[in-house]
Amino acid sequence: MTFKATLRFILVCTFLGAAGALQAQFGKNCEIRQLKLNLLSPGIEYEAGLGVNSTLDFRFAIQPALDPAQADPYANLQILPALLLQYRLYHNFNNRYRNGRFIYGNSGNYLAPTAALFTSTEAVTRPEYGYAGLVYGIQRSFGQGFSFSLEAGAGYHMGPFRGGIYPVVNLALGWIVSEKRWCVGR
Repeated sequence: MTFKATLRFILVCTFLGAAGALQAQFGKNCEIRQLKLNLLSPGIEYEAGLGVNSTLDFRFAIQPALDPAQADPYANLQILPALLLQYRLYHNFNNRYRNGRFIYGNSGNYLAPTAALFTSTEAVTRPEYGYAGLVYGIQRSFGQGFSFSLEAGAGYHMGPFRGGIYPVVNLALGWIVSEKRWCVGR
């Protein structure tokens, strides 16, 4: 990835973070903050409540990365360190609460602009792959702290290959290890 492409990627991440910060207010539906350890793609995740139904999610994990431009994308499957940033807008907290379902741990469905940066294990400081796009996800957390999220969407992928719009799928399983509760739900 060239310097200009890396700079563009950083600007996209900054824009997503600034857009979320403009809404900075604590509400009654989102957790103020929570820290999770993920096991499926080992890493750490921090989600901070920004608004009534929105959060900013930072994730550092070891994740699989595919080259989406190849005819057989699994030919070059790599496991790489990744940094992900999302601005999550949860849209069904009120319905879940009215129906007697948990909203603890930000259990809900969300739409999120997302950006990710993958680096090679040989040169951690040099970005190899990245994408910026939009995903739809579900996140559920349970009383003992177990949490999972599944998201899918599309993103513009950047890297040593020809860039383009390709699918984005992420799955996280883990535990909430620290939280600051705010939500009024169960």
